[in-house]
Amino acid sequence: MVTIDTLKQNERVDALITKADQLLGEIGYTEHGQRHASLSANIAYNIMIRLKKPEKQAHLAAIAAYLHDIGNVINRDYHAQTGAVLAYDILNETGMPYQDVLEVVAAIGNHDENDGQPVSDICAASILADKSDVHSSRVRNLNMIKQDIHDRVNYAAKSSFLRVDEDKKTISLEIKIDTSISQVMEYFEIFLSRMVVCRRAAEYLKMRFELEINGQRLL
Repeated sequence: MVTIDTLKQNERVDALITKADQLLGEIGYTEHGQRHASLSANIAYNIMIRLKKPEKQAHLAAIAAYLHDIGNVINRDYHAQTGAVLAYDILNETGMPYQDVLEVVAAIGNHDENDGQPVSDICAASILADKSDVHSSRVRNLNMIKQDIHDRVNYAAKSSFLRVDEDKKTISLEIKIDTSISQVMEYFEIFLSRMVVCRRAAEYLKMRFELEINGQRLL
């Protein structure tokens, strides 16, 4: 079975993630490299397991989350769709069953908040995993914090955790923000569309999405 470890040893995958991250850095985006890819994969896997989804589906969600940003090697615009096409070729070469390949590429192609929506459990888990990664370690240039709101909000986020409570039927994104760096309102200013797609993803999984910042529930 193809796993995350299989893909981490794949030279093409490593090159795509590395180059995509480098190019995003050139245009001022936060870190989208191995750290983000690996963390997203772990979160997606854990979401599926905690919701008692089949192990195989959990692995597919992890794979989709790991590969979700490789399309940035071509362009930030439509990176979900181009990433899905790139992943299609790579996964076919690994010998992954064709139906599984289709599940993964559909999840990748629909993960972006601007032009995608949850189309499967795998896709929903990938969306939630991707959008929950808000953290100071993603900021590349500390000199940009005062000028760039995205860097400022990420740098202010000192921790983030996605809590899945099957009993309460909630998926909660819990963030701690240093308000001396960025006000909570700035988070909503740039991430509202992401929270909307997180709500849709949670609803697809028959859960309710909640956002908690500094111990206060805001959604």
